[in-house]
Amino acid sequence: MFASLPQVTLKIETATDGETATLRLIGRLESGNLGELEVQVRTLRPRLVFDLDEVTLVDVAVVRFLVACESDGVALVHCAPYIREWMGREESRRERRPPFKEAP
Repeated sequence: MFASLPQVTLKIETATDGETATLRLIGRLESGNLGELEVQVRTLRPRLVFDLDEVTLVDVAVVRFLVACESDGVALVHCAPYIREWMGREESRRERRPPFKEAP
């Protein structure tokens, strides 16, 4: 019989060299974590790095968040190939959408 281990959701470790802050993200990065990450982004900008080496799972909201952060200048390091590929698909999907038009 196996004991049920608690699910590790997300651990955030912060390091800074005085100029650039690095957020090391560990575990499952899901949409429920975005509020905390948005606070960190606002607090630690303008020079910010997300180290994604130990991220084990993401969802579509997180992928879209990462795309937006990267386009705003946040560096992503150690990003798993599947996350990077998914980000590319989300970017091209966003580019193909017709612009929003207001009703007359």
